Parts: sequence; C-alpha cells; structure tokens
Amino acid sequence: QVQLVESGGGLVQPGGSLRLSCAASGIIFSKSLMGWYRQGPGSQRELVAGITSGSRPWYADSVKGRFTISRDNAKNTMYLQMNSLKPEDTAVYYCNAKSPGLTYWGQGTQVTVSS
Repeated sequence: QVQLVESGGGLVQPGGSLRLSCAASGIIFSKSLMGWYRQGPGSQRELVAGITSGSRPWYADSVKGRFTISRDNAKNTMYLQMNSLKPEDTAVYYCNAKSPGLTYWGQGTQVTVSS
C-alpha cells in the first residue's frame, strides 16, 4: 500500500519560514520522481517544485529563490524549505510521486501565510 504523508504545515506570518516533509512508503522512493504541488482557494492545483531521483531540482517561477526542495533517499523522505513566505503562498500543499505509469498523492497539508 502506497502512502505519502505530508507534515510541517501551519500558520506563519509574511516573511516567515516553514519546512514541509513528505514521508513515503510502498514505493521505490529512490527511483521515483517527486514533487510538491499546491492548491490555493479557488485555484487549480499547480506544480511548485520537483526533484529527480538524482536530486536535480526545478521550481515554479513564483517560488524560485525562496523555496528549496530536497530528498533523503535513505529516509524515503522529501522536503520543501519555504522562506520569505508571502500571503499568496497560502494553499494546501500536496506531495506527489511518479513511477513509470503511476502517480501517487498525499492528503495535503495546509499552509497559511497571514499577519
């Protein structure tokens, strides 16, 4: 059974930081393409950042320079360090894992940026 479990969301003031984690089980994590998506109120789900099995990252333009994606294959865990958070970063953040022909999602974690 595949499980992707996000944690680390919460309420933070503008300019603050949060670190999200995604713990994976039931997949060959080290061979999976991993990513973070988010869905804000009234918006479609969008890709925030991704990372290859070889740890090559890429980012949406809106988060470049502020967010850092990483993975620890020994712990089957992916991270998203979010700095300089803005109110427009408010969303439910989802962990995503891709293996050939298969896609998995976590349940999401809420991030709210507000003063």
